[in-house]
Amino acid sequence: MNMRNQWPVLPVVAGLASGLLTGCGTETAGTGGTGTSVVMGMSDDVLATDPASGYDPGSWLLFNNVFQSLLSFPKGATEPQPEAAEQCAFSDTQTTVYRCTLKDDLKFSNGDALTSEDVKFSFDRMLKINDPDGPAVMFPTLDKVETPDDKTVVFQLNTPDATFPSKIASGAGSIVDQEQYDASGLRKDDQAVGSGPYKLDKFDNDEAVFSVNESYKGTAEVQNDGVTLKFFHGDQDALKKALSANEVDIAYRGLTAGGIADVEKSGGDSGVEVVEGSSAEVQHLVFNMDDPVAGKLGVRKAMAYLIDRDALIKDVYQGTATPLYSIIPAGISGHNTAFFDTYGARPSKAKAAAALQDEGIDGKVKLTLWSTPSRYGPATDQELKTIAKQLNDSGLFDADVQSVAFDQYEKDIADGKYGVYVKGWIPDYPDADSFTAPFFGKGNVLSNNYSNDAITGTLIPRTAAESDRAATDDEFNRLQDIVAEEVPVLPVWQAKQYAVVRDNVYGLEYCLDASTVFRFWELSKG
Repeated sequence: MNMRNQWPVLPVVAGLASGLLTGCGTETAGTGGTGTSVVMGMSDDVLATDPASGYDPGSWLLFNNVFQSLLSFPKGATEPQPEAAEQCAFSDTQTTVYRCTLKDDLKFSNGDALTSEDVKFSFDRMLKINDPDGPAVMFPTLDKVETPDDKTVVFQLNTPDATFPSKIASGAGSIVDQEQYDASGLRKDDQAVGSGPYKLDKFDNDEAVFSVNESYKGTAEVQNDGVTLKFFHGDQDALKKALSANEVDIAYRGLTAGGIADVEKSGGDSGVEVVEGSSAEVQHLVFNMDDPVAGKLGVRKAMAYLIDRDALIKDVYQGTATPLYSIIPAGISGHNTAFFDTYGARPSKAKAAAALQDEGIDGKVKLTLWSTPSRYGPATDQELKTIAKQLNDSGLFDADVQSVAFDQYEKDIADGKYGVYVKGWIPDYPDADSFTAPFFGKGNVLSNNYSNDAITGTLIPRTAAESDRAATDDEFNRLQDIVAEEVPVLPVWQAKQYAVVRDNVYGLEYCLDASTVFRFWELSKG
């Protein structure tokens, strides 16, 4: 499966709602806003229009605006609130039965009624298709979905899972029209029928065009009359030029650190400005534990002692990221600094050499760092070359970098061909569970052959079952400490979030928060 990673997300963090969830926000019927539409440029691609397949940032951007979920994340919030549902709650103290009641008179954009059967169909379909590039991997605890009546949905879980409300509030919880989708196959026509604030009018290689869904009934208050999303397919220079030429109102995801710095230096004189937020996006080096070199703990520890994150961020990212010292990023409850505490912030050749000596390694360690050019940010290749140089400058390593197109990259990782490779991650929902269970639980998305019985058998199940999310901190701390001791991954950086916007466009700050939901409806143009 493809990890949801690529570029950025305002901090926050809170507990998950385990009791009754009541309505929030103002309901609206999708009436449009200012008589203007907004044009946004993005270097990411949208890899899917079918929610049973897409598990990438571009696709979830589309899903969050075209489809409804039972719950959603209001702007600036990290606790899910009702959206298509009137209310949802766990029906038991063990968090294994989750019941939702739908709002009255919900409709899809084509006029079809949305009932509990459509909700059941959407989840059953996603799990049956089980697309390797889709979100089915998020629901190992979902046993079955029941529909006692047209307005009631009951999720039966096979294991306590207090994070379930957040999972169904994400793009993975998108509700599709059972009359418009095949129960056992993906949609192939690049169209989409949902009940969200927008309709997808056009989708091709160049752009996606969205208009306001007049049938929408939910919490979003639409501030524009439509959004056009232009695709630049990783061409950051072309995206920057389109912004300068007034061809797009917003440049989102993919401007280089240098491009962002240029805009900031202009001080608004160019008619555009940078909107900044912190982010829960992270990037790691991943180690294949079965590799004859990277599989040696001493090699991994030596690298942890040698990498200079501060220099890397200064030289490569020009301050557009921050050093990351654990697998759970800052701003997410449960975060600690396990790698800082264990290996320090400054490189230590002496400690790295001792780690190698303890492993019985005397000569230079020959190593290839595997990269992919744009999937995890436009500077990824440069970043790994800088890391290789840091390792080589110690005199302890002979490291080089190989960059491979993403499709081949993913296949080679699955086949175990790489010893050390880069992976980025944007959370599915703003909880420490989203930074741990996918990496170390069942169906490990890193494909690095790592397992730890304490993590998989005790810590992940305990944290998932705890409805009071603040009460999970001690267990998440222990989990992070184990990872720092065994180094199956090496955290490198945590992103800041940037978008560049023309000075007559408003509302972008409401689109960039820890929920990772980009809310088209908050955008307006003066």
